[in-house]
Amino acid sequence: MKYACNLLQIANNNANDRVMDMGSGGNGIGNVKRLERVVIVGGGTAGWMAAAALSRFFADGRRTITLIESDAIGTVGVGEATIPPICNFNAMLGISESDFLKETRGTYKLGIEFVNWGLRGDSYFHPFGEYGQDFHGIQFHHLYLRELLRENGGGNAGTAGDIGAFSMSTMAARKARFGRPAPGAQSLVSQIAYAYHFDASLYAAFLRRLAERQGTRREEGRIVDVRRDGETGDVTSVRLENGAQIAAELFIDCSGFRGLLIEEALETGYEDWSHWLPMDRAIAVPTSNTGPPDPFTRSTAHSAGWQWRIPLQHRTGNGHVFSSAHMNEDEARGILLANLEGETLAEPRTLRFKTGMRRKAWNHNVVSLGLSGGFIEPLESTSIHLIQNGIQRLFALFPDSPISPLERDEYNRGMRELFEDVRDFIILHYKATQRDDSEFWRYVRNMEIPGSLARKMELWRLHGRIFRENAELFTTPSWVAVMLGQNIRPAAFDPIADTLDEEKVARAMQQMRRAYEETAEKLPPHEAFIRQCGGWHEQDERGVAMTRTAS
Repeated sequence: MKYACNLLQIANNNANDRVMDMGSGGNGIGNVKRLERVVIVGGGTAGWMAAAALSRFFADGRRTITLIESDAIGTVGVGEATIPPICNFNAMLGISESDFLKETRGTYKLGIEFVNWGLRGDSYFHPFGEYGQDFHGIQFHHLYLRELLRENGGGNAGTAGDIGAFSMSTMAARKARFGRPAPGAQSLVSQIAYAYHFDASLYAAFLRRLAERQGTRREEGRIVDVRRDGETGDVTSVRLENGAQIAAELFIDCSGFRGLLIEEALETGYEDWSHWLPMDRAIAVPTSNTGPPDPFTRSTAHSAGWQWRIPLQHRTGNGHVFSSAHMNEDEARGILLANLEGETLAEPRTLRFKTGMRRKAWNHNVVSLGLSGGFIEPLESTSIHLIQNGIQRLFALFPDSPISPLERDEYNRGMRELFEDVRDFIILHYKATQRDDSEFWRYVRNMEIPGSLARKMELWRLHGRIFRENAELFTTPSWVAVMLGQNIRPAAFDPIADTLDEEKVARAMQQMRRAYEETAEKLPPHEAFIRQCGGWHEQDERGVAMTRTAS
């Protein structure tokens, strides 16, 4: 699966240009004034990701980045699995991959294995990276569909098989192996795309150390009052329980579902998508590892939701996401505990949420990130990416004072497109099912879906065509993986596939399949690779961490 990463370059260029401009000594151009104070409300993954990124470029002695959090307020860590753009975010912050893996007890992720989604007993793999190789500009999946449909129609013996056999990431995952692509390499290993599994609380702590080294100031305390300008309505300052008053021109709300600024103070409103995605509870519990960690996430569908399995170096993260309208909490907990592979390491905890997004991600002078801006269940591990994209988009549109409504509207437009793109892709997993063994599956199978998704599904059903709009996060291979994996096969293949010689294509596909298999077999085991690259967090025989704490 490829992801659109142009925004990273835009953000870097924009931030670097601004740093150079801000360093020129000017206080502004005309009536425009440079922002001098940014306050981040809330820590956790969202808050410290924002602080680490902003302080890298903007904490230069003349402007301040302040993060306010209270040790008395817990954080919600529902996501420990990510998608490939996290690699770019870490690189933007200058983070060594080996140090990152060691400090967060991280592992590599090549994709997601889906179990019981099309029908009970089904299994398929959604990989990062491409399928096969295109032929003369014709996308590989069209040639694959030609072989698949002719084979099923009895026209010839067929050479299609499982499309996963034409994915380097899938083949490596199936063998529990991993290889990191080298820059400029011509090997099939270069087709591997990857992300990470990590302990979200350790990642937040790692980023906190980085942000504080870069000049971020942390204020401990609970916010008890928010003050707004009587004329503009902008937030001017927040008051802490100890009486301290902290003012800023720009506030970033990372206060979680509560939305302390974006909702409680500004009453922005929330768009509810639970009629499409009725899951509203998650029960999470860690377990001990029963073997070397797999380089993939597993999602297993149950009767009213699904269960995640995320392997880390020191434990396995597990959880059951379910619809409380179709299953009570006791039953959901029982299903989770009955399907664990290791010994539980803590008591299960329940998280409550409502799928949707704020009507505006940026309202007045408040930008919402993370759970304060919205939530889409973690089925495709997009929660941290939504934070990352919000930060990078803010870089690309970083404001002066007064804030331009045009730039604020552009930010909101882009974030809405991203949230809706992710929403549609998640809905696809539920709509594209043949299960009818419970009220839940009958509901999602027959529900009305957004027109944007209905159009995509119908184009696929006709001739296997996928058209991406704007800068959609999930690209063609991702849609192909889920459509085929959940048994939605087109009625016919694209006629363009018939323009290539059938025998030559069949031979090429056989060679490709063999090459992917052989290359995957030569890769080192996943855990061995992490150890070889210096990313394993060594422990003594009592399980006490022996590695250094990052300074």
